[in-house]
Amino acid sequence: MVNPAMIFKMKSMWDEFTRSHPKLPKFFQAVVSRPLEEGTIIEMTIRRPNGDTLTSNVKLTASDLDLIEQIKELGTANIS
Repeated sequence: MVNPAMIFKMKSMWDEFTRSHPKLPKFFQAVVSRPLEEGTIIEMTIRRPNGDTLTSNVKLTASDLDLIEQIKELGTANIS
């Protein structure tokens, strides 16, 4: 069962996060404005304050896209 107080707390935290980092939600909106395609590369880089860097990427396959669709449907099913 979903705890309404936790949802309210998470919403408040998300609002604070987006105020602090307004470019990130806009980036995600741009990403989802077009469907992902097989062969798309998703890359992530982490840069720590001490200068350490870690980078990884994935090239999306058809099964990855199926998983993404299932996750989207699960999220939509829980909202309605």
